[in-house]
Amino acid sequence: RCMRSLNAEADHETVRTLAALLDRVVEWNDKVDLTAARDPDELVDLFVADAAVVARLHDRVGEAWVDVGSGAGAPGIPLALLMNGSLTLIEPKAKRVAFLRTAVGALALDRVSVRRDRCEAIADKSFDAAISRATLDPADWLAEGVRIARNSVWVLVARTAPPSVAGWRVDRDETYCLPLTGAPRRALRYVPVA
Repeated sequence: RCMRSLNAEADHETVRTLAALLDRVVEWNDKVDLTAARDPDELVDLFVADAAVVARLHDRVGEAWVDVGSGAGAPGIPLALLMNGSLTLIEPKAKRVAFLRTAVGALALDRVSVRRDRCEAIADKSFDAAISRATLDPADWLAEGVRIARNSVWVLVARTAPPSVAGWRVDRDETYCLPLTGAPRRALRYVPVA
């Protein structure tokens, strides 16, 4: 239902894997603080909505992605399931890294790797595309994203104005509501100015 409302597509196997991921998040969240989602609708919106929109809008295949501040794996793991390309999850907290490694292994996500690190440890221009959800203020994330990405940086905002940075421009911009909770969202893709 969530995918359809966002005009996104996923095959049966992808939906099954997403459901298995959400089951693991719920199981681990009882022991480890993985997410602030208070109910199943918030959890589905958190994990699926942004990834579905970005996957639908992103038109470049086979890129190396990074999700900075992955937490419980959103939007990175769902994004990896919906797109063709490799993805590195960056997370500094040991308990969350343990969850991510367990989830990636259990779900047999061979194109996804987990790295315990902080954003500032990522080498300049080491990934094709970068995304982060609520790790930093949007302007701070954009500044970090353009440092680590060669081709594109995705910024997700709710009510704040889109940030800007010299030498990069917005080429994809979609406003939407999270399908189950109705919260406003906006996904922006920044690319280098040609």
